[in-house]
Amino acid sequence: MASVRELKKDINFLASELITEAYVKQLLNESADDDKIAGVVVKAIEFRNNLVARANHPDGKDNPKMVKAFYRELRKDMMEKFLEISKETNEL
Repeated sequence: MASVRELKKDINFLASELITEAYVKQLLNESADDDKIAGVVVKAIEFRNNLVARANHPDGKDNPKMVKAFYRELRKDMMEKFLEISKETNEL
């Protein structure tokens, strides 16, 4: 299993990609709604903050199986939310 440090780097990378994608969309599409783009950026920041907070406080620290399952679920949630926000950005 990868370290928590690597997980946080992945979370930060994905969040920055979402934000960059939204701003590029805004620059390329002059008719894009600034409020919708700002909403996507806020969702990306909340996505990052929520996942980092969860990564810092795993459930069942005394039980390695519970910790492993916790991080597996966290990675799954990370990818689902990333895809959701990415699709929302593509629809702008």
